[in-house]
Amino acid sequence: MADPSSYRPSPGQIPDSPGVYKFRDEHRRVIYVGKAKNLRQRVANYFQDLAHLHPRTRTMVTTAASVEWTVVSTEVEALQLEYTWIKEFDPRFNVKYRDDKSYPYLAVTLNEEFPRVQVMRGAKKKGVRYFGPYGHAWAIRETVDLMLRVFPVRTCSAGVFKNAARTGRPCLLGYIDKCSAPCVGRVTPEEHRELAEDFCDFMAGRTGTYIRRLEKDMMQAAEEMEYERAARLRDDAGALKRAMEKSAVVLADATDADLIAVAEDELEAALQIFHVRGGRVRGQRGWVTDKVEAVDTAGLVEHALQQLYGEERGDAVPKEVLVPALPEDTEAVSQWLAERRGAQVSLRIPQRGDKKDLMTTVQRNAQQALGLHKTKRASDLTTRSRALEEIAEALGLDAAPLRIECYDISHLQGDDVVASMVVFEDGLARKSEYRRFQIKGFEGQDDVRSMHEVIGRRFKRYLQERERTGEWEQPPPASGEAPHPAQVPPAPHPAQVPPAPHPAQVPPAPHPAQGAPLPADGTDPRDTDLRGDDGREDDGRPKRFAYPPQLVVVDGGQPQVAAARRALDELGIDDIAVCGLAKRLEEVWLPDDDDPVVLPRSSEGLYLLQRVRDEAHRFAITYQRSKRAKRIRSSPLDDVAGLGETRKQALIKHFGSVKKLRQATIEEICQVPGIGRRTAESVAAALASAAPAAPAVNTATGEIMEEDDGGTS
Repeated sequence: MADPSSYRPSPGQIPDSPGVYKFRDEHRRVIYVGKAKNLRQRVANYFQDLAHLHPRTRTMVTTAASVEWTVVSTEVEALQLEYTWIKEFDPRFNVKYRDDKSYPYLAVTLNEEFPRVQVMRGAKKKGVRYFGPYGHAWAIRETVDLMLRVFPVRTCSAGVFKNAARTGRPCLLGYIDKCSAPCVGRVTPEEHRELAEDFCDFMAGRTGTYIRRLEKDMMQAAEEMEYERAARLRDDAGALKRAMEKSAVVLADATDADLIAVAEDELEAALQIFHVRGGRVRGQRGWVTDKVEAVDTAGLVEHALQQLYGEERGDAVPKEVLVPALPEDTEAVSQWLAERRGAQVSLRIPQRGDKKDLMTTVQRNAQQALGLHKTKRASDLTTRSRALEEIAEALGLDAAPLRIECYDISHLQGDDVVASMVVFEDGLARKSEYRRFQIKGFEGQDDVRSMHEVIGRRFKRYLQERERTGEWEQPPPASGEAPHPAQVPPAPHPAQVPPAPHPAQVPPAPHPAQGAPLPADGTDPRDTDLRGDDGREDDGRPKRFAYPPQLVVVDGGQPQVAAARRALDELGIDDIAVCGLAKRLEEVWLPDDDDPVVLPRSSEGLYLLQRVRDEAHRFAITYQRSKRAKRIRSSPLDDVAGLGETRKQALIKHFGSVKKLRQATIEEICQVPGIGRRTAESVAAALASAAPAAPAVNTATGEIMEEDDGGTS
């Protein structure tokens, strides 16, 4: 626990202008982002007597190790920068809303030549018009089914569309007049786009125009005694009315507004958002959050507005936003919303009438959502806490292991040897910090040696990060004194000494983790398979292996545990616990113990260790399979510089297989469209230098199978 006075800036250093400030922990990770009209006043509030601070604020300032700030010109810029940094750094002490489910949207892909109506989830895409979100996907499909009578827009996938265009026959919807069949040319692209835009107008709330137009056409057809056409128009108008009835009128003045309600207690808060368009509720969503910072209802509303509209533009930001409490700086937030909409936005608290009544309904939904969330969360949180306590007690740890890392080795008979590292924090998977390794120090199958290499590489990186940030320095060995363990190349274990190479073989160069010297900057240039390092220092983002776990779990028994412990000892790390979980009897092994720790089968701690181990196994085997598949699909043509996928496919299509291409002359290769003489010479040289693969044998008949595919050679 840090003392805030140790990093408190003097008041004269802090400017009194608007800006955004960041608190960082001892690992330089950003843990809190805030904004202020007056940086000097706001930042000074964090350094008062700890007894006067809110408990959550007190936890934050004692976790932090430094504070810094950025000055901006206006409060609107501060609001935008705060949102950007919260999204970029994901600070642990900032309120972050999470959807309690993945909501479906009705989407119209206006970015395609022939727009398509479909159900979409997840992140929004540019050029796609969205309506919703809806509570259930079936509600969208029922509405679309009714509207396709009047607006027969394409709903098929790209594959179905291309197949229909190729065969000249539309799908079933085209035959029953629920699709205008642009795939076979029944309508032009311009006519189909006009249908899609009319569909969007109707969904946006401009409904009266289309119904009046249909009724007028119906009356005209009846006067002209075209009764079948009149009946069809009557049914179309009825379908649109039924689609409208699915979302009842809640605001009589055809208002476009979003209503936000908050239900909260001391620990958590739930938000409900109703999206009203054209006076009708067109969508609803709910968010829940832990109150990890000292924040009131107005603060929760401000955070919700940032998350709700931070990525939106134009009509996605409504004319009115109704809230239960106004943000601290209402004028700046309103101006920010207006900039995103491109027009004035009214941000206010409803006081009377239909809008206040609807806000009461939204508030009731928020209360119900909070109650349901707490019912689900209570047992889960209690179970995870009990599991961590059981693990700490069984392994003799001083405290519950809030961060657990698990490692697993995967290979196929010694080929494509890889390893995985998964991270669980507070009993939950933190997938953004998963890592993957390729075993580079040796070839062949040796799980113990592989585990030693992986643990050594991971924690060597951890020490390098600490050294780079000044948290740890390698002590120089005194005269006559043994050097620090992290500076001594590890001696190979007797059981791991590789056999002498055949005279005709060239021994592989030793990997730095096996004793070869590192480059001058202390990094291993071959560790390129690890995600998460952008090369910049002190930027607050999670870096490669920057944070230590309290517990390392390896998939295996005594040998793997001993290898992991030995790798840590060689680096001089003695404050991280190690254990192994053997699959056969689900026994927990500790270093230097001849007997395993046996947890009860009903133990929550054992169940958590099994989940961690199984996740590491899943992550490792997924990576290993992808590497194997990539190797199997590889071709000598992959090594030809400047030869893209299109021209590779053209070569294979022209000759039929890599084997026949290898037998072709340069002149024959030049006959392929797009292949010049220089490229043909490169292709011929690459195929000549690549040894042909051994012939495949049918194990049932003993027949030697000819090479006839274009993917391998």
